[in-house]
Amino acid sequence: MTRVRPPGPVLAPCLLATAALLAAAASCGVPDRVGSAPAAAGSGATDTSDLPESLTGQELDWSVCEPPDPAQGDDQMSPEPLPDGAAWECATMKAPLDYADPEGETIGIAMVRARSEARGAERIGSLLFNFGGPGGSGVVTLPAFGQDYAKLRERYDLVSFDPRGVGESEGLRCLDDDRLDTFFAADPVPDNARQRRALTDRLKEFAEGCEESAGDLLPHLTTTATARDMDLMREVLGDDKLHYFGISYGTELGGVYAHLFPRRVGRAVFDAVVDPTGDAEEGSLAQAAGFQLALGNYLEGCAESDDCPLGGDPEEGEDRLARFLDRLAGDPLPTQDPDGRELTQALAWSGVAQALYSEEFWPYLTQGLEDALAEEEADGTVLLALGDAMNGRNPDGTYTTLQSSLTAINCADTKSRYTVDDVRDAMDDFEDASPVFGPPMAWSLLGCTYWPVDGRRDHPDVGAEGAAPILLVGTTGDPATPYEGTRRMKDALGDDVGVELTYEGEGHGAYNGGNDCVRSTVHAYLLRGEVPEDGTTCAA
Repeated sequence: MTRVRPPGPVLAPCLLATAALLAAAASCGVPDRVGSAPAAAGSGATDTSDLPESLTGQELDWSVCEPPDPAQGDDQMSPEPLPDGAAWECATMKAPLDYADPEGETIGIAMVRARSEARGAERIGSLLFNFGGPGGSGVVTLPAFGQDYAKLRERYDLVSFDPRGVGESEGLRCLDDDRLDTFFAADPVPDNARQRRALTDRLKEFAEGCEESAGDLLPHLTTTATARDMDLMREVLGDDKLHYFGISYGTELGGVYAHLFPRRVGRAVFDAVVDPTGDAEEGSLAQAAGFQLALGNYLEGCAESDDCPLGGDPEEGEDRLARFLDRLAGDPLPTQDPDGRELTQALAWSGVAQALYSEEFWPYLTQGLEDALAEEEADGTVLLALGDAMNGRNPDGTYTTLQSSLTAINCADTKSRYTVDDVRDAMDDFEDASPVFGPPMAWSLLGCTYWPVDGRRDHPDVGAEGAAPILLVGTTGDPATPYEGTRRMKDALGDDVGVELTYEGEGHGAYNGGNDCVRSTVHAYLLRGEVPEDGTTCAA
């Protein structure tokens, strides 16, 4: 079999938490409550008119970007110039920590941009990117994938940011690196009362660590507050409209922005669209089914090869994969990790899920399974590398703020607080949705149960009647934001707002997949204002 190099950090815009850390869906609901805590902060304001001139009139001090901080990602991802030599610049914008107290304490929002050479009527403005998570660093991700968006710089400055609580924007660190290693490696699916206590104890420790690290910040890490930060960016950047490209959770963030500021929406693209209508359990079930679909597609593709490590029958291949994962619960695999870590069941689940985000990652999964299932000298190194990418672990053993930030943002947003009994009652449905991914995703519903701050809402309000058209790009084989969510987002946005574009293919997000039809349609809309016919389909 052709060998492929184990990947470095893989940027997954929407993350499956197989370590029972997170409420897996970005949309959430209202189960039984556990305990009581301070509520996440909100704001009734709907524009920047209530903000002081010291914020709306601030001038950003753009300068050459420094190498990424470990909180943002691996320093191998230092910004490289675009193909035409254009450099990336970085700056920090001040925003209110609490929009209900705009004259009070501020928070620094780290930003990055590459300026367009267009001038006059050719220049549309800034195009703001959010790559999802929530918890991903836009300051690292946009330069890392800048060449994929170079065409859009013909008429826009390309701009992204670390949302509040992420990376260099007061990024959240709930546990130190050694304790995160232990946390992510631990058994995600308890089989008895002792294991359930161990799981809940870990989640309590994580929540307590977050409170100790950033207790005063936690109530202000809502999607609504980040949407208001985006409108302040629009003002500070000098744009009348917000032109926007959101991926995965970035589509929910964009929807919340459109709800708050419908008349400020410029040209906007939502790719890998979140379903804004379901509760946390419904969202997690849909995701479990989505990853099961992606796994089936991978197994069918793998079975066409003579040397597929799971064999030539997809159904038998799934059974073999499930047995392998079950064995890891009691017998982790050795790896070549310099810190001596083993491949546990939790890390293998994360690794397999990470590889299903894109068909481009399938060769890594095949190599990882070949190594791990070898009859002699089985090795879990490649699957461990994939799992580390999912969990935000850098090659030097440090962690980004990815998973801590993701948890904090989800738990500040959602009112969902599930109990162990809730999870046990739902387990049959999760196992039906996915025998492989259902159990860890069911237990992930406990991710906010012990959080010290109450969430704000049942699910995001994205109604935006009167907004300009928003292009919604859905992929039929998307594991993390299943295709059905695209139509639900369209309905929730309101009449004559959402315009659907379907990509009949694999992966989480369509634009970066390189499909000519998808890219040309997005370019025509963003660069020339040509809105495609609603329901347009692009074949793989």
